[in-house]
Amino acid sequence: MPTAIRPGHRTITAFLDGPDSMDIRNVIHASDGAKEYGYKAALVGGVTVYGWAAPAILQSFGEEWLGTGWADVSFRKPVYPGDEMTVDVTPADDGSATLAMTNQDAAVCVGGRLGMGTPDFANEYVLPTRRTAEPEPAERPQLTMASAPVGQDLRPMAVPYMSEDARTYAEEKQRDMDPRWSEEGGYIHPGWMAARMTPLIHHSYHYGPAIHARSQIQNLRPARLGQVVTVAGHFLKTYERKGHHYAVVDGVILGEDGTELAFIRHTTIFEVAKRG
Repeated sequence: MPTAIRPGHRTITAFLDGPDSMDIRNVIHASDGAKEYGYKAALVGGVTVYGWAAPAILQSFGEEWLGTGWADVSFRKPVYPGDEMTVDVTPADDGSATLAMTNQDAAVCVGGRLGMGTPDFANEYVLPTRRTAEPEPAERPQLTMASAPVGQDLRPMAVPYMSEDARTYAEEKQRDMDPRWSEEGGYIHPGWMAARMTPLIHHSYHYGPAIHARSQIQNLRPARLGQVVTVAGHFLKTYERKGHHYAVVDGVILGEDGTELAFIRHTTIFEVAKRG
């Protein structure tokens, strides 16, 4: 564990490629789709925004965090293209740190805690035993509160993350061409890791529009690019809040050799309530 955690800081202007296109699976990330649900513009994906914090996190904890660190982040307010985002990682007295990603109005859009080692939520995961990748079915049922497979494992999926995939993600989603994210021997970006849970649910069910609400991530060992990872998950529960329908899924990302790379508890609004 690092002897001292330093403050981390970054600024970035929020961006979203093709915000006017409705030819996407989750239309909450398109201008017209978002406005239909009561938002002023297209929403930038939560895990993409979380990924923008990676440079500040590594300033604070060092590269070691990628293999043994943890994050508990909540997505509190929308991030829109053009927002001027400030990322601050602030050390706490207990050896952890707080994460705050604020916009130009000083509103905290993403907030949470970061640390090294074993987080206090580690014993809460309900991990899947179904871990061998399976193909997507020809037809997927609609995910609803009634059809949700509560208490069951989801269909695992295999996802390649080779050098070309890494460069594309770093350039298009993060605009961060640090060699550690794209060159041979580098790391799988933590934003990409967190983003695997949404496609995992879509691997078994059709749903959307959707909004990411929270991620609780425990990194277990360094995840290196240039391999095919397997993403498996257990559907923990659903609930309703303020008209939104939420799902909570516990996931594990496995390396090509079957090694556990990370655990992720993913909370998402899978059915968004329309606002006036």
